[in-house]
Amino acid sequence: MPKILDLKSTINLPQTGFAMKANLPQNEPRWLEKWAQQGLYRAIRGARSEAPLFVLHDGPPYANGRIHLGTALNKVLKDLIVKSKTLEGFNAPYLPGWDCHGLPIEINIDKELGPRKAQLSPLEIRQACRRNAEKFINQQREDFRRLGVFGEWDRPYTTMSPEYEALTAETFLEFLKQGYIYRGLKPVYWCIRDRTALAEAEVEYENHRSPSIYVRYRLLSDPAGLDPALAGRNVYVMIWTTTPWTLPASMAVAFHPDFEYVAAAQSENAADVYLLEARRLEPALAETGLEAGTVLARIPGRKFEHVKFQHPFLNREVPGVLADYVTAEDGTGAVHTAPGHGREDFETGARYGLEVYNPVGTRGEFTEGLEEYRGKTVFQANEPIIELLRARGALVGPPHTLDHSYPHCWRCHQPVIFRASFQWFFQMDHDRLRERTLEVVSQTRWSPEWGESRMANMVATRPDWCLSRQRVWGVPIAVFHCDSCDKPLMDAAAAAPAIELFRKEGADAWWSHPVEDLMQPGMRCPECGSSQFRKETDTLDVWLDSGCSHLVVLGRRPDLPWPADVYIEGGDQHRGWFQSSLLVGMVKRGAAPYRQAMTVGWVLDDQGRAMSKSKGTGIDPNNVIKSHGAEIIRLWVASVDFREDVVISAQILDRLSEAYRKLRNTFRYCLGNLYDFDPGSQPEDAVSLEEIDAWALERTSDVLAEVEAAYRQQAFHKVYRALYDFAIVDLSAFYFDILKDRLYTAPARSARRRAAQWTLYRIADALARVLAPILCFTAEEVWTHLPAESSRESSVHLATSIRPDAIRTRIPARFVQRLANWPRLIVIRNEVLKTLEGARQQKVIGGGLEALVRLQAGGETARLLEEYRDFLPFLFIVSQVDLEARAVASAENIPGDGSGPAPALDLSITVEHARGTKCARCWNYSEYVGQNAENPEVCERCAEALREIENDGV
Repeated sequence: MPKILDLKSTINLPQTGFAMKANLPQNEPRWLEKWAQQGLYRAIRGARSEAPLFVLHDGPPYANGRIHLGTALNKVLKDLIVKSKTLEGFNAPYLPGWDCHGLPIEINIDKELGPRKAQLSPLEIRQACRRNAEKFINQQREDFRRLGVFGEWDRPYTTMSPEYEALTAETFLEFLKQGYIYRGLKPVYWCIRDRTALAEAEVEYENHRSPSIYVRYRLLSDPAGLDPALAGRNVYVMIWTTTPWTLPASMAVAFHPDFEYVAAAQSENAADVYLLEARRLEPALAETGLEAGTVLARIPGRKFEHVKFQHPFLNREVPGVLADYVTAEDGTGAVHTAPGHGREDFETGARYGLEVYNPVGTRGEFTEGLEEYRGKTVFQANEPIIELLRARGALVGPPHTLDHSYPHCWRCHQPVIFRASFQWFFQMDHDRLRERTLEVVSQTRWSPEWGESRMANMVATRPDWCLSRQRVWGVPIAVFHCDSCDKPLMDAAAAAPAIELFRKEGADAWWSHPVEDLMQPGMRCPECGSSQFRKETDTLDVWLDSGCSHLVVLGRRPDLPWPADVYIEGGDQHRGWFQSSLLVGMVKRGAAPYRQAMTVGWVLDDQGRAMSKSKGTGIDPNNVIKSHGAEIIRLWVASVDFREDVVISAQILDRLSEAYRKLRNTFRYCLGNLYDFDPGSQPEDAVSLEEIDAWALERTSDVLAEVEAAYRQQAFHKVYRALYDFAIVDLSAFYFDILKDRLYTAPARSARRRAAQWTLYRIADALARVLAPILCFTAEEVWTHLPAESSRESSVHLATSIRPDAIRTRIPARFVQRLANWPRLIVIRNEVLKTLEGARQQKVIGGGLEALVRLQAGGETARLLEEYRDFLPFLFIVSQVDLEARAVASAENIPGDGSGPAPALDLSITVEHARGTKCARCWNYSEYVGQNAENPEVCERCAEALREIENDGV
């Protein structure tokens, strides 16, 4: 045989077009373009058309501004769920939507139009709002698509479409028909900046500094009626408040019926006596500096009912009333009551027939009252009212300030007030709705589980839902008012023509058509008989808009049945979309519109601050895409437990980029060694797997089972961790490391190399599929570089996952029991690698292939090593291993296979320089080098390989 001079040409060096550098920001858009040209999403839906359905209903993001990391987290999570269900074999459609009405868009138009807005008609304002919403829908749609989110982007649902607006208005009328709706004068959250009522879901709590004062109300009733010891004295009840501006509307003083109150004075003969709850005496005296430490009498709270007090600065008698919500945790245990400015105050006022007095206008200004505060806004009026109290002798002690949590408008972030006004309300207790809803809450799956108690508490305690808003941009309340007596026409059928016009023209028809076009003919006011009506000017709360989304999206197509399998949104949606959807579902269908509700945590920076662009703590996802690629955002989403608050920072993104690089290199190793492999050329029963290949298949099967279970739990962080650890620890650092010698130096067509390639192909094929929901671009790139099978899908996103059993059943029976040895072999290998590293640092060897490892072992360790004697050099990646048995065992332990106590590791390890000369082909050291006449520079293994290559004609 002639001498083979070009040894390099006999080495099977990796070859692949799968680049080491991903260039994600440049390459991801190319995949998006290709998928669009292929119609990939339609192809996925077609491929799963006969499969079982899984429906995630999209909570609509607000069409206002570009996306932020919170919306990116939200949308990618939904995509992970949908893609993982598709991978599992489900038909999982995704119809995205947008919430389009409401104040933020109208505020944007206010800023855009400035003074010109006052000259525009409601229709012109609405048209400007619509254009603004359309602009941001288009921007956000491209942002979401750029993240690799699949869905019906060409036909999303929007709350401003004619069909949606008609259904929302119709839902309100259905509530009216069933008796859930009433119009009444009640205090509601009111934004004085935006001049509209707010729902609880539109209020957030922020720190606010308020004045803190004690005020006295003089007793007008006979003091002796409370206790004989008070006869002939000046008696005052003392209250504490942080809202002095509510005092003009003070109509009563509330006492707890079960508390004990004391009458305290400076001395037994003092003329002035103060009434306050017994436990609050010392704290109140300390706050006010008042000297009234002598208790003259103790009076049960119930005794204060109906006693008369003088308002501190108005000519008004105010009664004593009883209320269980009064506490002794702060203040004085007596609470001034203003039914026009507080929910509990209103309820107390209703019980006692108190006037619902509200002297505050829509801008928060006092429209009536004393000259000291009339015309001022409520917060401007605090100081004049305090001075008025001081001048009238009603201020007790010096004023203080208090920093506390206070309700703010979630849109403008300004403090809100409670203000009584005529609004439209949805009755929570009509037809046992609250009770029935709580039953359904307990039957729904919540993730995390605390979501159930949170929702139950909110439903149990929420007041009637204020549905009306004093704005233009929204769905109108389709009700008519009598021009003669001003009563609303509470007849749901009256607006039937309006609903039909909404379906054709959208809700703009309410402003573009006269009453005659919108109202059933022949209607008369049941109060006065008049036939002249005007249109309601208020619009509906946008939470009713979004709460109707399931009625628009679900139950109207065979592939989108009602209810949805899952809703997933941020934790604030327990009082928002989760709850409004639930209430709409209860009235319309008697059930929840979702089988499971999942909660997403907040996005925080590395200092624990919530992401906020306005506060400079935000990271723009579009900037991350430009610098790192969308895959890194997707990897971040998959790496965190989204049910908790999640953290992101530049450092975290850099770490994830490194993790991505390692995952990519795992695929590159596989693809680089499969360049000449044809998966269909060799029958599986002809593959001569080695035992380490069987181990790799078993580990792959185990990981697939772990990943399958985690996907079903939507525990994507467990998917990420399992796949990352498998790729880095089991594959790159172990199996791939050992496999290189066989892949590179065995003859290209040898059974040994083909077995390694066959195993790599199965691993890469399985990993590409299960990583596709997370790394959707990279998995597709891998798929295009994998050797093709004739039956394989054209896209990884059309494929289903490979079941763990499908991998496990490919393990030859002869290896099954022997695989229990591998945990111990791996532990021994790790000990050897530590010793090799020490020898390298001491300059005994330069690299592993320069080493001869001497092992002295006893007991079970000796028997195990003897069984694998010939494989040990490959296991340790050294040139030679000398094994010597010994009789005496040491006490050191190593882990076993998990089936029982770990056997003793009776082993000592030493390292020497390998014997012989370095083989010019495989770089192993061998005493055989120089003995082969044809190829004297190679070892015995390479000489045999070269003969096989020559005989094979390569």
